[in-house]
Amino acid sequence: MDLEKSLLRKVGEAIHRFKMIRDGDRVAVALSGGKDSLTLLEALLLLQERAPVEFGVCAFTVEQGKFLRPVQPLREYLEKRNVAWTYFRDKASMRLIGDQPEHGCDLCSRYRRRAVYEVARHLGANVIAFGHTADDFCEAFLRNAMFTGRLSALPAVTHSSDKEFRLIRPLVFVSEELTAAYAAAKGAPVVPCGCSQKTGTVRRLLRDLFAQVEQRHPHLKECLLSAMGNIEPERLLDPRFLDLDTRRKDAFRVLTES
Repeated sequence: MDLEKSLLRKVGEAIHRFKMIRDGDRVAVALSGGKDSLTLLEALLLLQERAPVEFGVCAFTVEQGKFLRPVQPLREYLEKRNVAWTYFRDKASMRLIGDQPEHGCDLCSRYRRRAVYEVARHLGANVIAFGHTADDFCEAFLRNAMFTGRLSALPAVTHSSDKEFRLIRPLVFVSEELTAAYAAAKGAPVVPCGCSQKTGTVRRLLRDLFAQVEQRHPHLKECLLSAMGNIEPERLLDPRFLDLDTRRKDAFRVLTES
């Protein structure tokens, strides 16, 4: 199918360009129950059969009390695909988030990361794959520039602090439009998440902005992704990347208050 061909081409490009998966790796896919992570799992299972290197694929889900639907259909779906899956209800973080709702987002992120590493370790994985799409990368890029004053996005590849796990995002070149269409075509059992942060003010603002601009410039995401990998630091304002050597004889004297 054309959807599958497009998906595999883009995921394969990301894996190759950023050296995400290597021979002998065991990749644990972080399944949120959404269309993106389910599409990622399907793509990796297909690539597992065709890739020039051998790697294993398994999956896990960390539940922190936000699923709006039972996960049994997801369990049955993964059993049919012969995918080893661990479902972990993080009761400790659920209690803490309930007791401190004003810090819910920070607590959720911190405890989820710890739980993710524990489950991946239990599965014998050395690589953890997340389902962030091109939309997520573009949103992070604009959010950081517009609201935190930093030029940064999401890392396509990074490592846990102790280097135990390689963390990868193979959907970096894949749009949410494609993951939605592919998940629907495959009949993937999407489990909605009730996290209010997913529809927060800033995210909604950026989504609306994207939709408006893309009506006139349909290649907006591709251009933003290209910009993230085509940096000209000497044309920015960070002194670390500028030639400001005042020791040169032809340099202007630095004026200071007397």
